[in-house]
Amino acid sequence: MLGKNKVNLWILDTDCLSLLQRGNPNVMQRFRTINPQQVAITIITAEEQLRGRLEFIRRASSANELTLAYIKLRDTLKDLRSLNLLDFTQDACKFYEDLRQQKIRIGTRDLRIAATALSVDGVMVTRNNKDFSQVPNLKIEDWTIN
Repeated sequence: MLGKNKVNLWILDTDCLSLLQRGNPNVMQRFRTINPQQVAITIITAEEQLRGRLEFIRRASSANELTLAYIKLRDTLKDLRSLNLLDFTQDACKFYEDLRQQKIRIGTRDLRIAATALSVDGVMVTRNNKDFSQVPNLKIEDWTIN
């Protein structure tokens, strides 16, 4: 519990979601201990995953690569449907603009993910402590560490 009568919401960044999809033992172990309703990804993470899959399809140079690319796209769509998805809301956009004005030096999409986490008072699950630790008031956990 975080505060009085408040439940944590863990928000996986794109890298952590990829580790979960690939079956990273530490991430899987931690994921299994949490109520699935308390775990989410942002729409920005969904965008990043879909961009990657579509690029893989675009670059496929053989029938085998193309077949595999579409299988990966299908699997990604299944994964995305199985998780809670946080929108990039007006509130998140306000946090994002505030962080930009503070000149936080991380990538645009990571900054949007962080802003979304701040807007719902969530815990950012990432192993990218170097970047996300620059974001004031962002709670961070690294599930790759025991």
